[in-house]
Amino acid sequence: MHHHRINFDKYHPGYFGKVGMRHYHLKRNTTHCPTINLDKLWTLVSEQTRLNYSKKPEGPAPIIDAVRAGFYKVLGKGKLPKQPVIVKAKFFSRLAEEKIKAVGGACVLTA
Repeated sequence: MHHHRINFDKYHPGYFGKVGMRHYHLKRNTTHCPTINLDKLWTLVSEQTRLNYSKKPEGPAPIIDAVRAGFYKVLGKGKLPKQPVIVKAKFFSRLAEEKIKAVGGACVLTA
């Protein structure tokens, strides 16, 4: 933009040029770790899916992917129904892992 530069300098001061400082190799929000409790874990699957798996308890266990739902860590607050479930997450608290295994489920760590 060359021949309109006077107009921009007059009516839009600060449009041209650099502002601020650059931060090279910036690591953004390294502590970002959204969590979900065990009592809210079944809200990640649909009601229809939950009913289908509850009708056949000896069948395959449902897989709940917490990372796909936007949660990285599973915490141990609340109770799980007496139904085996496979939970995928990046992190598990010790209590959450114990409770999931107590109902016959499994904890799968994902990258």
